[in-house]
Amino acid sequence: MAHSSTQPAYSDEGELIARARAGDAAAFTQLVERYERKIYRLARHITQNDEDAEDVLQDSFLKAFQHLNDFQEQSRFYTWLVRIAVNESLMRLRKRKPGRFVSLDEEIDTGEETVAREIAVWDDNPEQRYSQQELRQILMQAVDSLSPIFRTVFILRDIDELSTEETARALNISVPAVKSRLLRARLELRDRLTRFFKRKADDVFAYM
Repeated sequence: MAHSSTQPAYSDEGELIARARAGDAAAFTQLVERYERKIYRLARHITQNDEDAEDVLQDSFLKAFQHLNDFQEQSRFYTWLVRIAVNESLMRLRKRKPGRFVSLDEEIDTGEETVAREIAVWDDNPEQRYSQQELRQILMQAVDSLSPIFRTVFILRDIDELSTEETARALNISVPAVKSRLLRARLELRDRLTRFFKRKADDVFAYM
């Protein structure tokens, strides 16, 4: 009777990590397959470049494999992986744009009074003018237009649905900083979408 060459699939992430630490390449491959799409998407949104995103994806998993024993399991593996990917993405941005670069670790003034603004009323309903796919594309283009410090927080919280605490750990910033940057990102997106549609952007967020 022929034996299948298919590697066993483990649903428990802790077991995958333990096996990967013990040298099981197939276990680490399963971790890669579990998160590679999310990491690529995150890297693509930060770098805004397909080639850089591919490099970030490969380098992030390589570093994760090399430093797997450093993972303390005090947070989810994905949260730890996000931190690596963000650092790799920012490194490429710094190389591409020499000069002063705002770090995701840097505390910034995002007081609500500095970002609140009047929002114009749109003339018609975007749902009536655009398909769901078109609305999603419009939204993601608006997300890409945000600065990296706001874009990354928005992606982790509102798209990948990490908790505020997980996002703070992944980016090595405080919980209040996550909340203020998320607020700023949402307000800036609302403003950009308002300019595009000329009416309220509330319905667009339902298509994420």
